[in-house]
Amino acid sequence: MQTIQEDIKNGTFRSVYLLFGQEEYLKRQYRDKLRKALLAEGDVMNYARFEGKEAQIPAMIDLAETLPFFAAHRLILCEETGLFKNASQELADYVPDIPETTVFVFVEKEVDKRGKLYKAVKEHGRAVEFTLPDEKMLMRWVLGILKRENKKISEPVMRLFLEKTGFSMENMDQELEKLICYMGEREVIGREDVEAVCTEQTENRIFEMIHRVAEKKQQEALRLYYDLLALKEPPMRILYLVGRQFNTLLQVKSLAAQGLDNNAIAARAGLRSFTIRRYRAEAEKFSTQQLLGALKDCVQTEEDVKTGKIEDRLGLELLLVRYSGR
Repeated sequence: MQTIQEDIKNGTFRSVYLLFGQEEYLKRQYRDKLRKALLAEGDVMNYARFEGKEAQIPAMIDLAETLPFFAAHRLILCEETGLFKNASQELADYVPDIPETTVFVFVEKEVDKRGKLYKAVKEHGRAVEFTLPDEKMLMRWVLGILKRENKKISEPVMRLFLEKTGFSMENMDQELEKLICYMGEREVIGREDVEAVCTEQTENRIFEMIHRVAEKKQQEALRLYYDLLALKEPPMRILYLVGRQFNTLLQVKSLAAQGLDNNAIAARAGLRSFTIRRYRAEAEKFSTQQLLGALKDCVQTEEDVKTGKIEDRLGLELLLVRYSGR
């Protein structure tokens, strides 16, 4: 990321940039920074965008060979093309010959680092991986935004904010804007401010609901379920998220039993490392057989709803009752 910042600051750009990885918010931020630095506002003559399978290599190369119109650069943005997962010999061969007046920006979630195209970009341009930030990085990022706005927050309140926002940087950005506006002239953000303003993510409510199920607190689990329904969450989406939650707990439990540490579990399960402690504690409340049974029942409930054997709201309610009963 620092290399891109330096290129923008110095006004010296590489012919090709690859922004890849799981952190979507940061990828979009740096994509937009590059576009703003390379093109004048409103310049559509020197800008082209390809997405998915629309990205035809011959058309991209033809555009790249076209001189920009009264500008220093022509920008070709390519998003989620899959070109870095498949063999793209033609484009890999072309990368060293991209004209100085053309800049390619690729935004991809997955790449094959063994591929010729990736290696060509790494040699002749910038290949920057955007991984999911850890807790410390998120805290520094949030503190940086609050400092610019002359706001302060304690560590416990910060942790509450992170839990509320679901660890999504995009969602955090939106919730921070709401929180800062709500604070007005007040300087110190308190727990009550976060509770009053920040919207809790559905996934967090699902986690809390499963927590109540594990503790056999049936009325509280059902109350959380009814709250989700009141928020217009479709029952089938709730069922999907409940199934995903049970599956995650099963994964974490299995990986922990293999002796893996929290960072290794996070990498294997596709979770943020600082959430693993919470998942491990929750997984301990269930046996492996209970989690397998819950997954099987989620699948059966979905099938029963789709075949008309039971109404969706009732099907999920019965599932919650079954696993939260003493």
